[in-house]
This record gives sequence, structure tokens and C-alpha cells, in this order.
Amino acid sequence: MLASGRRLLFVCTSFVIISLLVAPSNGASNSTGGLNQSHNKTGNPLEMTPKVSFQLKLHALFHWSSFGFLMPLGIILVRMSSKSRNGGCIRLLFYCHVISQVAAVLLATGGAVLSLMNFENSFSNSHQRVGLALYGVMWLQPIIGFFRPERGVKVRSLWYFFHWFLGIAICATGIVNVYIGLRTYHEKTTKSVRLWTGLLTVEVIFLAFFYLMIDRWSYMMKQGHAAVEQLRPTDNRRTYPTTLKKELAMVQE
Repeated sequence: MLASGRRLLFVCTSFVIISLLVAPSNGASNSTGGLNQSHNKTGNPLEMTPKVSFQLKLHALFHWSSFGFLMPLGIILVRMSSKSRNGGCIRLLFYCHVISQVAAVLLATGGAVLSLMNFENSFSNSHQRVGLALYGVMWLQPIIGFFRPERGVKVRSLWYFFHWFLGIAICATGIVNVYIGLRTYHEKTTKSVRLWTGLLTVEVIFLAFFYLMIDRWSYMMKQGHAAVEQLRPTDNRRTYPTTLKKELAMVQE
């Protein structure tokens, strides 16, 4: 498992390096120039070219799919595997967790490459600064995940805590940054983002509700058998008088 994880990590890293090397520099300079030219020095809204507008939407789609869907989905999958008792189901959920997280990191990396190559990166706003921090931290998570220690090793508990905490922190910060990105897009273009903000909110609420339901689902299912379980104390009360009579008879003898 460790060897296969290293091979997968090597393939992912190679993909990112190749993407950075083959990215067209001419297109990047043209797009950046178009974005800078459209920026009015008086602070008026941007008048973006269709090409820049498409690149911004693609950047948003990559990060929404990564931080807003695949990363939370991976957290839910590994949570479901911890509640399952079927070995085959646990393995399936685990591999789905790995695939979803690798895809999330690759999509986020693609969004980062698109941003660095085509947009003005002065890092003068919260969205760019938070995004830069996420780009640096998010690659630690798959590296930590692939080099997990075996069960029974003392450092396993420490590894689990850091892997869990870092995953939750990256996912939550990424979702917040998607909201910040939508607000920044609205401030620079004056275009309404209420629909996209609403859709993202509905998706986050649904995923959070499903995550919380995983812990309570089995308990809720047991509630249907409460009436049967309550018969046991009643049965004990019914036999109590008979038992008491036998004990009194033994004492009198």
C-alpha cells in the first residue's frame, strides 16, 4: 500500500510539474495585459474581455469543485468507512476517499496555475493571500496521507490527529475563500453573484447535514425497536410478586 501510494504521489507531482512547464507564456501575458488594461485607474468596474472572463469562470469552477465539493465529499467518505463493519465496504470507501482527495488537489492546483499564469497577482486582497496559503498547505495533506504509519504503531494516533485536523482546516478555509472570491468578483465587475452564493450555501448545508447524520443514523434506526426493549422491565415487574412469595416461603420454613 505504501509503495502504491508513493507511485501515485509521484504521478500527481509529475502532472503538476508538466502543467507548469507547458503552460503558454504568451497567452498568460496577453490575458494579464487584457486584465490590466481593463482596470480603470479611477476605480470603476472592470470591463473584461471574453477570454479573461472565461478564465475567471474556469478558475472559480476548479476551486468550487475542489474545496466546495470533492474535499468535503472525501471527509464524508472516510467518516462513513469508520462506521461500517463490512471489510469490502471499508476498502471501497477508503479508495473513493483517496481518489476524491487526489482529484481535489489536482483541480485546485490547476486553478492555481491558471491564476498565476493569467491574472494580476499583486496579492492586495484577502482572496489572493488566502489562496496563496492554501496552495502551499494543501499539498502537505496527500503527502501525510500517503505516508501513514501502520495500525498499532505509537505515532499512528499523532498522525491521525494531524491528518484529520489539516484536512478539516484546508476544506473549511477553502470554502470560505470561495465565498471571498465571489465577493471580490462582484466588487470588481459589479455583476450579481447572489445565485452562486446561494447555491454554494445550499450545497455546504447539505454536506454538513449529511456529515452530522452519519453519527446519528444508526441511533435513529434503533429507535424503532424501543417498544420491544421496553417490554423487558415490564416482564421483570410481572415476575416480581411470584419471586417474592417464594422468598417469603423459604424464610418462614
